[in-house]
Amino acid sequence: MSILFVLLTFLLILTVMYFRRPQEDTNTLQVAPPKKISAPLMLKQAGFEIPQDYCFHPGHTWVVDEGRQNARVGIDAFASQLFGKIDSIELAELNRWVRQGQPLCTITREGRSVDLLSPVEGVLVSVNHDVVKNPNLVIDDPYRNGWLCVIKAPEMTTNVKNLLQGPIVLPWMQNSLARLSAMVQQLTPALAQDGGLPVKGLLFQVDTGVQAQLAKELFLT
Repeated sequence: MSILFVLLTFLLILTVMYFRRPQEDTNTLQVAPPKKISAPLMLKQAGFEIPQDYCFHPGHTWVVDEGRQNARVGIDAFASQLFGKIDSIELAELNRWVRQGQPLCTITREGRSVDLLSPVEGVLVSVNHDVVKNPNLVIDDPYRNGWLCVIKAPEMTTNVKNLLQGPIVLPWMQNSLARLSAMVQQLTPALAQDGGLPVKGLLFQVDTGVQAQLAKELFLT
């Protein structure tokens, strides 16, 4: 009788373990699919397409809050149009602390380079390897697949107070274009234009001296 009791107890334990195991495996599988990057809602005004809920640094980088202090960062369409084509993008090192308004990446084309600034402060926790392999994703899709990196930004709420967002973005973009046109007009009138994005690749069509002035004026570098 005692042997039968032991066998029944053993079978009961095996049954409980069998039915509990799939649940534990399921919980394990739930940890971690990477977050899918959804297309932002775009608002088209006066020749510009502006993604909603994005914040912009005056140096023409953007950030979107993904929650849990994660800030996805990229280059805006105004800057990408100025570049026209990119040979390489060099980003700050992983796990490095970057400050708001300090250099985040270097854009290079045909041996000429321009630095761009970080819109937020924090630790660089991941980079977009697709952009590293194919830098021109920044040109073709600056607000979605052409993002640069994710920064863990503990002071994001404070950081965004220093950025441009909402109805301020369009007048700022228009002002950037006006400043650009005024600077380029004295060099080559054909390269200046009114309204919309700047001439594609304009930054690398001017000589290095003018390029440096444009980068200082528009990218604050």
